[in-house]
Amino acid sequence: MANLENHIAWRYLFSKKGHNAINIVSGISAAAVMVVTAAMVCVLSVMNGFGVLVEHMFSEFDPALMVVPAEGTTLRTDTAPVVSLYAREDIEAVSMQLEQTALIRYKDHQLPARVMGVDSLFEQTAHIDSIITDGFYSVWDGAFERAVLGRGLAAQIGINAHFTGALHLYAPRRTERINLLRPDLSLLHEHAFIAGTFAVNQIDYDDQLILVSLPLAQRLFEYDEHTASALRIQPREGVKISYLQSQIAKALGPGYRVLDRYEQQADFFRILKIEKLLTVLLLVFILLIALFNSIGSLSMLIIDKREDIRILSDLGADEPTIRRIFLTEGWLISTLGTIGGLVIGVLLCLGQQYFGWLKLGSGAEYIISAYPVQVQAVDIVLVALIVLTLGFVAAWYPTRKMKIA
Repeated sequence: MANLENHIAWRYLFSKKGHNAINIVSGISAAAVMVVTAAMVCVLSVMNGFGVLVEHMFSEFDPALMVVPAEGTTLRTDTAPVVSLYAREDIEAVSMQLEQTALIRYKDHQLPARVMGVDSLFEQTAHIDSIITDGFYSVWDGAFERAVLGRGLAAQIGINAHFTGALHLYAPRRTERINLLRPDLSLLHEHAFIAGTFAVNQIDYDDQLILVSLPLAQRLFEYDEHTASALRIQPREGVKISYLQSQIAKALGPGYRVLDRYEQQADFFRILKIEKLLTVLLLVFILLIALFNSIGSLSMLIIDKREDIRILSDLGADEPTIRRIFLTEGWLISTLGTIGGLVIGVLLCLGQQYFGWLKLGSGAEYIISAYPVQVQAVDIVLVALIVLTLGFVAAWYPTRKMKIA
């Protein structure tokens, strides 16, 4: 019986109707579903592309794993759990960093900045050389303290890698009260010579961060050599990040948090997910509007086939069977539109990925020249489920209201 219902529904879909308007509305319905489906695939793929692009930019600087204190801003590196990390065979490098806010000054320009002190293993946990835009990476050359600034921060303070003057850093004394009569005596002062600038193409890094040696940061912020704000961890090649993360968290205990790259930038990726969700909801709303055409065309078809309904009823077809025939046809309209939209959407995305049809622009202000896209199977399945489910509801509504007798 199911095969008979499908056969009749299929014949109704493509056979000539009593009124040509029904054919036109049915075609428009399928086309509308196809266009919206293709748009959903393209938009989600572009958002995936931007997400992967930003993730790649963060990965140039952020470590694979980072250990931070569960409470407070600093941790001790001479405790037994932390020392045990250095002996693990699945870890290639453990680098210390100490980051706090300080005032930086170059000649008459001054502004607050995030000063990050890093040790000699920093280069093993970040691809710093790949993001240097001017000069070179060095925080200690054996004789002088060096500094590497974010490109935006260097522009704001009026300095570049070729300047020979010293960059001055100031931080309030942490262990003493401020002397109101001589506030200048309440500041610790260090200086470094600029070695280069870097660009992650993220404001939090490029416009606010300055890299210095770990000993300089420890002196500036009045901490000893065993104090850091975080540990940067680089796993050995082939080690699964999630497994190592859980093992380190278990070894360190509840006093520490072990963050992967997504958790290090949790706010950013949370916003990206919210934007993706809102985009899907907007496109679903547009799809609902498009599906009103399906409701209209199916309602018109039911009216057009009243004589056929009577004949089927006389031949012994019961009411549920007749309803399923028209329900199947309405769903076929959505299914054909969904399949066509998925194919067109994927082809457009692959074309954009390989040929870069839609350009962002050219010049130094653009990281890439064309819109990035990445087609993900989970998005294809999600779009198909949404469209087919709503298409089924749009077909069910008029068939539920139809009168058989």
